[in-house]
Amino acid sequence: MAKLYFYYASMNAGKSSSLLQADFNYRERGMRTMVWTASLDTRSAGLVQSRIGLEAEAHRYTDTTDLWHAIVAAHGEAPLDCVLVDEAQFLTGAQVWQLARLADEAGIPVLCYGLRTDFRGELFPGSAVLLGIADALVELKAVCHCGRKATMNLRVDESGAPVKEGQQTEIGGNDRYLALCRKHFSAALAS
Repeated sequence: MAKLYFYYASMNAGKSSSLLQADFNYRERGMRTMVWTASLDTRSAGLVQSRIGLEAEAHRYTDTTDLWHAIVAAHGEAPLDCVLVDEAQFLTGAQVWQLARLADEAGIPVLCYGLRTDFRGELFPGSAVLLGIADALVELKAVCHCGRKATMNLRVDESGAPVKEGQQTEIGGNDRYLALCRKHFSAALAS
């Protein structure tokens, strides 16, 4: 039975690396995969890239992409063994349900990788639905500078000062975000 998986973590936990490793494992065994990433992330158009240098080509989705129809069409041409979605926090609720339908009706395992919360500690819409309906939830671990598990994403400005307000989504990497434990996240926002 195919399942919908949600692998979630803070920044710098290796979500994209894990996705790329899973994709490699399927393909190494002669299986066919389909990789998706958010068009919103313009840093690497058409690629899933990890900080350690791994990358793979990916289809890009926007908030209007009908993932069910796009994936079922590809599956009809040549059967898919797995669908992998990077930046899953940017999925809409409807898209998450489309991915669940792929697992339930088309029998295709779907592995989603993304952030759980934003820089304010609030759930992303796609993550909220995934946390609610995924068959399996897997927390990947990142490490705070103190050595504790990092669960929060602190947004910083160009000078490294904490950002407390703004749009939920601002694309960036280590230049814009720090993975911190809740204690150090709270302390940074209180300063």
